[in-house]
Order: sequence, then structure tokens, then C-alpha cells
Amino acid sequence: MRDMRRNNRLNNNNKDAMQNKIIMYSIIGIGILTIILVALLIYSKNLSEDMENNLVDFEEIANVQNDENTNTNTESVSTEIGKSVNESLNETNTTSTNNVNNTINGSTNTNTVKETTKSTSTETTTNTNKKEDVKESKEKKKELAFEKPVEGEIMKVYAKDNLVFSNTLQEWTTHLGIDIKADKTTVVKSAEAGTIKTIKNDPRYGLTITIEHDNGYQTVYANLLSSEFVVEGEKVEKGQSIGTVGNSATFEIADEAHLHFEVLKDGVQIDPTTVIK
Repeated sequence: MRDMRRNNRLNNNNKDAMQNKIIMYSIIGIGILTIILVALLIYSKNLSEDMENNLVDFEEIANVQNDENTNTNTESVSTEIGKSVNESLNETNTTSTNNVNNTINGSTNTNTVKETTKSTSTETTTNTNKKEDVKESKEKKKELAFEKPVEGEIMKVYAKDNLVFSNTLQEWTTHLGIDIKADKTTVVKSAEAGTIKTIKNDPRYGLTITIEHDNGYQTVYANLLSSEFVVEGEKVEKGQSIGTVGNSATFEIADEAHLHFEVLKDGVQIDPTTVIK
């Protein structure tokens, strides 16, 4: 019995000791966890404060950088504006503020753009007017008004697509001009202003003068007696004397005294009566 009681007592003591140890370890563990939690809280707080401080530093640095950039840009713009104002207004000393300079520069640039636009518009208008003048000038040049080189009856008409009878050849032939009846020595005049191209003795048409005019026109004066009034290369005016009527054309020698007159356009004979006014 004693042994059993002693054993029970020992067992109880062991259980109490074990419970005490468990309680002690639990308290120690709780204490450690508490310390760890407190340390973590303190660390988190310090970390937050550091992050806030760093954020403030970054913001200050950014603000300082922005201020520097703003100052730099302002100085650069101010310098460029100063140059622009000096160039446009011919001033050597600029004492206005940057805002005033900006305003003046904006106004100057606007005026410059307006002046440039106005100048371009003026040049365009001038060029357009010049083109129109050239066009009108060309149109005026095209309006040539040929006149009869001598006054008289047309005794033989222009016949390119049909035939007329030749008294000299005694046959029906084409006739690429008109024959204007006129007495010998009658003065022949230039039908329009131009340049004497050739003066020659043609084996068929006799003494012949050819005048070159604007726009591809040529006039031919044949069966002449003389050409002493002009020389090759001479410029003549409309109505200017160039020769006298004769009877030198071998192909028309049987006809009465007359002037054989032709008009060519771009090297091709046309009916002179279509251009004589």
C-alpha cells in the first residue's frame, strides 16, 4: 500500500512538474512571439517612415528638376525671343520681361507670317497677271489682219482643189495664190508686218519677195518688176513699200500685168482671201 501511495505521489509530482514545464514553455513561447510581433510592428513603422521620407525627397528632387528645366526653357525661349525681336525691330537693347518678349514675338511672328503670305499672294497674283499678259499678247499676235498688197480686181482665184485655165500653158492647172490686176510699176506694199525672208528670181514666178510674219505665216509677192525698196533680213511694217508690179513670171507671161500673191500658214498655201481684211 505504501508503495502504491508513494508511486501515485511520484506520478502526481511528475504530472505537476510536466504541467509546470508546459506552462513555462508556453509562457516563454508567447513572450517570444510577442517580442517578435512588437519588433515587426516597430520595423514596419520605421520602414513606412523611411518610405515617406524617401517619397518626399523624390518629390523635392522632381520639383527642383522641373524648376531647373522651366528656368532653362524660359531662358532659352527668352534668348530666342530676344533675337527675334532684335532682328525684326532692329533694336539693340531689350529690357522687357519674358512675358512681354513672348507677346512681342508672337505679334512679330504673326505679322511676319501675314507679310510672307501677303508677299506670296502678291507674287502669285503678279505671276498670274504676267501669264495672262503673255497669253493676251500671244492672242493679239495671232490676230493678224492682212491687207491687199495692191488695189485691183482679182483676175485669177485661188485653186488648190480644183483647176483654172492657164493662158500661158493653155491647159487647166492648179493655182496656189491669187492674181491681182494692176498696172506695171504699181507700188506693192507689205500685207502685214514681218521680216524680208528672201528676194530671188524664180524660174516660174519671176522676181519674188517672201516675207515672214508671226504665228507661222508667210506672204509671197511674185511677177514683180523691181524690189529696190527692201533687202533680205529687213523688218518691214504693214503697208510699207517693197517693190513694183511687173511681168516677169514665165508661167503667167500671157496674162495682163498683175501681182501674183500667196499666203502660207506653217508652210502650206491657203486661200489669201480668207485672211485679207
